[in-house]
Amino acid sequence: MLVERLGLELPIAQAGLGGGLAGAELAAAVARAGGLGTVAILPPARMGAELRRARDLAPGRPIAANLLMPFTRPAHLEHVIEAGVAAVVLFFGFDAELVRRLRKAGIFVLHQVGNPAQARRALADGADGLIAQGLQAGGHLLAEQDTWDFLPAAIEIADGRPVLAAGGIHDATGVARASAAGAAGVVCGTRFLLTTECAAHPLYKRRVLAAARTVETLLFGLGWAARHRVVENAATARWCARRDAGPRAIEWVNRRTEPLARHMPLAALPLAPRTQRLALPLYSPAPAIAGMADRAVDVTPLYAGECAVAIDEVIGAEQAVAVLARGL
Repeated sequence: MLVERLGLELPIAQAGLGGGLAGAELAAAVARAGGLGTVAILPPARMGAELRRARDLAPGRPIAANLLMPFTRPAHLEHVIEAGVAAVVLFFGFDAELVRRLRKAGIFVLHQVGNPAQARRALADGADGLIAQGLQAGGHLLAEQDTWDFLPAAIEIADGRPVLAAGGIHDATGVARASAAGAAGVVCGTRFLLTTECAAHPLYKRRVLAAARTVETLLFGLGWAARHRVVENAATARWCARRDAGPRAIEWVNRRTEPLARHMPLAALPLAPRTQRLALPLYSPAPAIAGMADRAVDVTPLYAGECAVAIDEVIGAEQAVAVLARGL
């Protein structure tokens, strides 16, 4: 159903890596390989331009847009619809009217969820399908269970609607396991983070390749006080040594800044790493992207899933899709 509805060759989706990590080049490369490439949320006009560029780079191929609900503005909806995307992935919030308008425009709506209550709510809002996020996932977490424990529960709740598995899937073995468990497809983040087309800072990629473990923390939550999984850097070494989540006082500060951040222009987010310092643990969710100073890598979140420890090279996104597809 998912493959036919979206016009895919393969039920493999690239996660919407936010903060400028997943732009047109990455989304288009995945789409050309037969998967679902995704452009992550950006300021509305820029996101529309990236979506159109992705479609130009992968003519005739489906492209998706990722909308993080806390940062989604009315203008995002206009630009996403105008860009003619095949699908939209919603994450970290609910808006039934937004879902209704997307579906009215002929856009397939996938909602990423982390527990059964969220799955039911997403379907009640009208979502066409679910992405079942497990605790192994990198980046921001709603997950409360292991991927392989939550996936069958999400499939049962979906009652015939497609469910994609997310969290810890990086190779053919993971794809095969998800397929055998009844998933309609997979969503992979860390595997596509470690591709040549991803806009992550080169040192960020090297740190992920060298990672011995990941940390679930709240440290990088200024303006968005949510759990996230990262690999270690100087900031986590200093501030998470006693407690992976980070200092409790910083949690309090991060929660208090959430209302302010909702009104901050998205264009300002990439500027935050320039002012962040190791000695002052006021860290935004903005990751280090190519072009930033090397020092940014030690004071920004190095988002990555648990599978980071199993990946040993940066490859092209089309090659990554081919590797994953061996599990189908």
